[in-house]
Amino acid sequence: QVQLVESGGGLVQPGGSLRLPCPASGSIFSINVMGWYRQAPGKERELVGTIISGGSANYADSVKGRFSISRDNAKNTVSLEMNSLKPEDTAVYYCYVNARVGPTSRPYWGQGTQVTVSS
Repeated sequence: QVQLVESGGGLVQPGGSLRLPCPASGSIFSINVMGWYRQAPGKERELVGTIISGGSANYADSVKGRFSISRDNAKNTVSLEMNSLKPEDTAVYYCYVNARVGPTSRPYWGQGTQVTVSS
């Protein structure tokens, strides 16, 4: 199995910044895709962005230019850097990886970390 633990969430004022690291642990053979989703109250979970093993990242239009995803392959860690935060960014943020543990790959999810943007 694979365990993911997000950290770094909290309360921040509009215009502020947060960084969310998420290390993956377990009997991991390889990880191809890593990424982040978020879920706001009363809304469905939505994709924030993904990053592949080569380092190329894609982002939702709502966060382009403000959020940045990075990965440390040696440490199996994906991080989300959030800048110029807005109240509408308030949500529970979940990291995920598509990891190979046995003969096949499958997605694994963290428990989530709350981010609240408010003055």
